[in-house]
Amino acid sequence: MIFGHDTESALQAAVALTNSARGSDTLTTVRELRAWYIEHGYTGRRDGDAAELASLRALRPVLRELLTADREHAASLVNTMLAEARALPQLVRHDDQDWHLHAVSADAPLATRVIVETAMAMTDVVRVDESSRLFLCADQGCEGIVLDLTRNRSRRYCSTTCANRNAVAAYRARLGARQADGP
Repeated sequence: MIFGHDTESALQAAVALTNSARGSDTLTTVRELRAWYIEHGYTGRRDGDAAELASLRALRPVLRELLTADREHAASLVNTMLAEARALPQLVRHDDQDWHLHAVSADAPLATRVIVETAMAMTDVVRVDESSRLFLCADQGCEGIVLDLTRNRSRRYCSTTCANRNAVAAYRARLGARQADGP
């Protein structure tokens, strides 16, 4: 594990939320919001209404800027986000999770908790100088964000779809080259 569990979880949730705006929008209904909330293990207040959906959708460009920022700009954005949310980091333990950081109350709106948890996760990224683990998808037609948590930094694509599309294209290119070379 490169980062703590809570850091990795927050980064994965932020990348998924940001990438939900790419291509065919996958966060358009309260039902999709509920699935995202459950998939990424968020706890605390959940209104489950159109206003909450709209507030989370509005975070996507903000998170995209943070996740793709260079180290200096990311540090500045993190400081601003934490100050605006009046974040007060505290160690908490709940449900089946051991000690981890929360910086706003569980009653804070979901969008506030997402932005603060992402900003807190980015503090770890900035402190250990691992910004290179966040980058744009290698698929030329994609603008998705990749979070590479592999030991050997081998991840290149934001999704299985992009990886498969590029694998098929590479196979076809090799096949075409072999056919052009003749028997």
